[in-house]
Amino acid sequence: MRGNYLTLLEESLRKKLEVMAEIRKYNQRQQEIFRSEDVDLDKFEEYVDEKGRLIDKVSALDNGFEQLYANVAEELRDNREKYSEQIRTLQQLVTEVTDTSVAIQAEEARNKRLIEDYFKKERNGIKKGRQSSKAAIGYYKTMSKSAVVQPVFMDSKK
Repeated sequence: MRGNYLTLLEESLRKKLEVMAEIRKYNQRQQEIFRSEDVDLDKFEEYVDEKGRLIDKVSALDNGFEQLYANVAEELRDNREKYSEQIRTLQQLVTEVTDTSVAIQAEEARNKRLIEDYFKKERNGIKKGRQSSKAAIGYYKTMSKSAVVQPVFMDSKK
């Protein structure tokens, strides 16, 4: 019966790795969006939503894993040699999960910098646009005032 719990723990970790691999794919897609010339914010938002659903799955898998582990933890401690091979497999999977989690965090940090750079560039573009508009308006006002001035060299005798 406990072996069945260990199989479920292993399956839970493998499923978590699959879901985390999907998250990494969405991270890559998000990175591609902000490295392209034509940034598609709608697509980015779609990817954020999908990643949110995947993160919820990871959380559910974590909760299930913790509950299962609580059921077998004592027996595993008392009978380490009996379950040594399955314990090694679980340890290896936990290491993979941890490594994948670190990789995801690094990808998220890189994407965050790309996003911040994009919005900084956009804000600067808007700021330059406003400055250009102010200059154009100022020029227009100046020129419209100068249009009122009568030409000096015209012959006013007629």
